[in-house]
Amino acid sequence: MAKTQLNVRVDEGTARAARERALERGMSVNRYIEELVRQDTGEVGHTFVDAASDFMKQYANVFAEEFGADREGARDTFRDGSREGRR
Repeated sequence: MAKTQLNVRVDEGTARAARERALERGMSVNRYIEELVRQDTGEVGHTFVDAASDFMKQYANVFAEEFGADREGARDTFRDGSREGRR
């Protein structure tokens, strides 16, 4: 795949964090940033969110029974019996 140069300006703290994370992962800063963009725009993130949403829909009643509907973050039940997350 052909490469294109992209120049960005970030504050020193962000640059330092990028260098440190890249070093920890054994890759160049360029490769690290390329991976971040791919993760952000790719199907991996969407697939995870969709799967987590399906899981929560499937097991919402189990969580409500275990932890109680009155706890922080609990779902609201509407008059028609449907459940909707807090907004």
